[in-house]
Amino acid sequence: MVDTVNSLAARHHEVVVELLTKGPAVAGTRGLHDVVARAAALGPDGAWLAAAGHAGLGGLACVQGQVDVAILHLEAAVSGGFNDCVSLHIAPIRPLHHDPRFQALYRRMRITQADLDEFFWLHQEIQIMSREAQNATVDNIGRLDTGVSLLPQAPMPTREPNTPGVLITRIDLAATQTALQQAAVKAEFQRSSGNTSLSLIDDSWDYDRARRDAWHADDLDTHRLQAAAARAFVERPGVDTRIIPCPPLGSITYPG
Repeated sequence: MVDTVNSLAARHHEVVVELLTKGPAVAGTRGLHDVVARAAALGPDGAWLAAAGHAGLGGLACVQGQVDVAILHLEAAVSGGFNDCVSLHIAPIRPLHHDPRFQALYRRMRITQADLDEFFWLHQEIQIMSREAQNATVDNIGRLDTGVSLLPQAPMPTREPNTPGVLITRIDLAATQTALQQAAVKAEFQRSSGNTSLSLIDDSWDYDRARRDAWHADDLDTHRLQAAAARAFVERPGVDTRIIPCPPLGSITYPG
């Protein structure tokens, strides 16, 4: 099957989901290398996807303490259009800030204020989704009902980005949403099926409490759904779309 930009973007999404769910020790880096190789065959249209693969490989190398490898991949990512300067201020990357090679590649990146706004929103949403997943897990402890609560997600921005690097981080957010949703669904079905089995074999089953738990869960689900919808990205009217250098290295606080 011949790759297209859309099909390879979907493949990259799958690779990132696998890394998030299984961890790099199990998933390995073969998937990211595969994306890079296949993106090269797409020519200029696939440059941002090659950059996505290199950015992922650079991040993994940095976490593993392989500084030279990390710099190599990040340089390739920037050459392909990667410009997520917000992600380069996350804790595992900050040790590279003192490396002249990293400083040089950072200075090469260009962005617009409109895209920078979205980068901040995308990373903030990744953090919010992670917290929401943890909160939902705690809220569902001890539930006796057999309902299944999904994890509501804020809608993905639909604006036309000024630079292709935004597309990379959109995939990162989408992959995070998918991985967290898969984990939530698995846990919820395990809880629900367990409660169903108990209700069939145990005459002491507390149906009144199960009913109250279901009502409470419905209230929480409604609140989370409304909160997710309210978090939708809104582009500021008149925001600058001129290409400019990224904010100075070290000046960005990663969303918490």
